[in-house]
Amino acid sequence: MNAAAVPAPRLPSRGFRIALIGNLVWINASEIWRYLAVVRPMIQAIFPGQPDKAPFTLPIFASWTLWDTWLILAATGFYWLYLSWAGRTVAQALAAASFLTITIFGLIWLGVFNMGLLPPDFIWTAVPLAWAEQAIAALIVRWAMGR
Repeated sequence: MNAAAVPAPRLPSRGFRIALIGNLVWINASEIWRYLAVVRPMIQAIFPGQPDKAPFTLPIFASWTLWDTWLILAATGFYWLYLSWAGRTVAQALAAASFLTITIFGLIWLGVFNMGLLPPDFIWTAVPLAWAEQAIAALIVRWAMGR
């Protein structure tokens, strides 16, 4: 194949950049709220008297920043590709959110539960909240695709 046949790389579309910025704001806010308001208090209740469980320190905050960045890129990219392939309906956006939530959050919390570190009711709280976050993120991508 000659070099002339290979298309030049393109910058992401304006709609994708809008989706990425929207999800940057939304997912960061949601993750921080969920950690501080739900996950952290639940973990501290499970491990009373152990201040090293679910601390909110600079290294922990830095690791959450890495987690959020990775999640935002993966979620936005996945939703964009999925909705481009399956259609830009609300139902497809919610289906995509369900797939991503089960794959990422379901695996994480199920793995932690299987290690005996969390009770089952923790999963029944954390995963639905993660799904709601991702449903909104998928709807942000759907909206941005029309821009």
